[in-house]
Amino acid sequence: MKRLITLASGQFGDLGLEELCALAQKMGYDGLELATHAHFDVQKALHDESYIPYVQQTLAKYGLACRAISAHLTGQCVCDLWDERLDNFAPSRLAGQPEAIRAWAIEEMKDTARAAQAFGVDVVNGFTGSPIWARWYSYPQTSAQMIDDGFKLVYDLWTPIFDVFDACGVTFALEVHPTEIAFDYYTTERLLELFEYRPTLGLNYDPSHLLWQGVDEVGFVRDFAQRVYHVHMKDVKMQKNDRAGILGSFLPFGDTRRAWDFVSIGHGDVDFDGIIRELNRAGYTGPLSVEWEDSGMDRETGATESCAYIKRMNFSPSSIAFDSALKNE
Repeated sequence: MKRLITLASGQFGDLGLEELCALAQKMGYDGLELATHAHFDVQKALHDESYIPYVQQTLAKYGLACRAISAHLTGQCVCDLWDERLDNFAPSRLAGQPEAIRAWAIEEMKDTARAAQAFGVDVVNGFTGSPIWARWYSYPQTSAQMIDDGFKLVYDLWTPIFDVFDACGVTFALEVHPTEIAFDYYTTERLLELFEYRPTLGLNYDPSHLLWQGVDEVGFVRDFAQRVYHVHMKDVKMQKNDRAGILGSFLPFGDTRRAWDFVSIGHGDVDFDGIIRELNRAGYTGPLSVEWEDSGMDRETGATESCAYIKRMNFSPSSIAFDSALKNE
């Protein structure tokens, strides 16, 4: 089964598009997942006739494809409750203006669907944000009504966005992730049920955010296989430190005292073999996009090694049963 091995561009935002394309080719990738905050400008795609041809020609120059764009930062602004950190995700002119940031994000997500359609890509990955993330631990007490109201707000804000996605023939792949309305198994199930399994809404499956929470990453992809529209390949290592807890202790990524940390693929505990077998079983043929995050390893070394690891792991399902010849006629 030939699946493209792509590189998520967001962690390479310090590089220009052509520089990143040259590096991705050198590291062995088949394509890029272009981030709207770094390498794919939504407004230029819609209003500058030369922009999409430039992006396409630059990719082609280095033999790279693009099957998805990511709009994580924009999507976060749709439903998050504002604090000063959110100012980094929106245009600087909107800093400190929660209502203006949300209004911008809603329209920008609609435009992202339109830009994806113009670019010839039918999957947009991203976040939704969450108005109730800060209430995940029920103290002060969180009522059921608070949670219901939070999910309803997500439904109300994203429904008109998804209407535009539908009109453009583009799907939205939510990355299940802490700080999102869907951050584990049951919140994912609840969100999909809330939207009545609307085909527009699927998942950008990333096992690294599940494992450290104690969620079975293989069982998750098995149960939600038909909603997986895109896949992030990212690893996480569970550290042996009895002093550390999974909440992180305000220790930065890369600090070896953490209870868990994101690492280059193959250096952690994610069961990629099991994941590939479930993706094969589900018939998933989309990209396997390496989202490289490892504060303890040189970036080019880690991203090159991660690409090679996933290429070895990207095996096809068997067309025969191994014991089919063990029969007496």
